[in-house]
Amino acid sequence: MAEPLVAVRGLSKSFGGLRATDRVDLDVEDGETHAIIGPNGAGKTTLIGQLAGDLRPDAGTTRFAGQDVTSLDAPARSRLGLARSFQITSIFPDFSALDNVALAVQAHSGSSFRFWRPARAERELREPALAVLDGVGLGARADVLAATLAHGEQRQLEIAMALATRPRLLLLDEPVAGMGLEETQRMVRLLSTLKRRLTIVLVEHDMDAVFTLADRISVMVYGRIIATGSPEGVRSNAEVRRAYLGEGTPP
Repeated sequence: MAEPLVAVRGLSKSFGGLRATDRVDLDVEDGETHAIIGPNGAGKTTLIGQLAGDLRPDAGTTRFAGQDVTSLDAPARSRLGLARSFQITSIFPDFSALDNVALAVQAHSGSSFRFWRPARAERELREPALAVLDGVGLGARADVLAATLAHGEQRQLEIAMALATRPRLLLLDEPVAGMGLEETQRMVRLLSTLKRRLTIVLVEHDMDAVFTLADRISVMVYGRIIATGSPEGVRSNAEVRRAYLGEGTPP
């Protein structure tokens, strides 16, 4: 049997007296969309931060594509093919959408940032950046200042910046947070297209989005994963219903 793309064993992280992740074991198979759900404070964002390399674990190991990456920081993991979006949109607000993505292309290529010369002026950066923007539905908004984009468009832009690094694994932390119904539906459609070609780990509170997108779901409560399975299996799991989905939730 093939090794999972991501294999986490015993991952733990504490902040003072709070154990945010508590001996987490998690496998993410190559090509799947794996959702991580749970109540606020369950440790989901901390786990994503550890997978991305933004947080160093107190204990445990993380393997990616067969390689032990536990000691690698976020830039090193990015070079191996991990990309992350954040709970709070992380873009350059004073740059255009195109410049934001061109800078991500530039960073991934290893060239230095030349802020005095717009990245968009360089064909080798502009063309792939435009292609990525088209792919997320922002091609017509390339020249718009990022700060003036609608909230949903800013989230699309952040995903475009992640895609510009040509990842194998996309780590998404609440991609539809703060969106209205129409924006949420647009984002779900985008992620549905991405799941055909990328492995995705998705942290999300919107259960409609989760059950639409996920191939498998892991449920976190108090820093521990209490269940992993298909959407149908998780929905009908009695322990999950008591701990998170709510007693009496129909299967």
